Amino acid sequence: MSAVGARGRHRRVARGLVLLPVLTLCAVVVLAAGYVSYVLWPRWPAPAAAPNVPALPVIVGEVTFNIPPGTIRVPMQRKPGVQERVDLAFLWPSLAPAGNAKSAQPPTPAMKHEPKPVDRVFATITATNGALPPIERLRTIYPRYTAKEPEPTSAGLVAFRFRDGTPYQGEDLIYDAANPERFFIRCTHDGAGHVPGTCLAERRMRNADMIIRFPREWLSDWRMVAAGIERLISGLKPH
Repeated sequence: MSAVGARGRHRRVARGLVLLPVLTLCAVVVLAAGYVSYVLWPRWPAPAAAPNVPALPVIVGEVTFNIPPGTIRVPMQRKPGVQERVDLAFLWPSLAPAGNAKSAQPPTPAMKHEPKPVDRVFATITATNGALPPIERLRTIYPRYTAKEPEPTSAGLVAFRFRDGTPYQGEDLIYDAANPERFFIRCTHDGAGHVPGTCLAERRMRNADMIIRFPREWLSDWRMVAAGIERLISGLKPH
C-alpha cells in the first residue's frame, strides 16, 4: 500500500509540473491581451491647455525657457524640467499661444480650393550638440555654396541663391544688407499648387538652438518679421 501511495504522489507531482508551464503561458497571454486592449482602447482627447496657465520652466541644452503650455505642440512635451526638444506654435502677429486658437470662420465650398492664409509661426528648440553656430555658418559655410551675384528682393534685403548640387539646393540665403548678423534666413521657393515657400531663422542661445519657421511671403514686411522674432525669443525669457 505504501508503494501504491508513493506512485500516486509521484503522479500528482508530475501533473503539477506539466500544468505549471501551461498556467504560466496562460498568464502571459492574458497580460499581453490586457496591455494591447489598454493601448488600443479609444480615449477622449486631452483638453487643451487654458490660456492663463502659468509658463513652464523647460530646460533645453542647459538653458531655461519659460514656455506657455498653450504654445507647446506635442502633448508629451507639456511638462517642466529637462527636455531634448520642444516644438512650439504662436499666432501671428500677436504671438499668442496657438494651441487653443480656432479658425475665424468655417470654410465655405468656394474657399476649399483657395490657399489658406498662414497665421502661425512655428519654433523648435533643441540642444546644440556641438553644431556650428548659425552666425559662423553665415560667415564661413554658406558663401561656399551660393551664387556670386545677388537676386532682387524687398527693399533692404540681399538674396543669394544656393547653387544646384549643394546641401542647400533649392533655397535662398537672405539677409539684412545693412546688418547681416541681425537678420539672416534661409528660404525655400513656392512649390507646386498652393505650397508656400518657407523661411528658417536660426538663433543660438549658449547651448540651445532655436529654429523659427514662417512663410516667405511675409518678407514683404520683413522688418516687422524681424521685430516679431525678437519679441518671440524675449517672451520665452531664456536664461
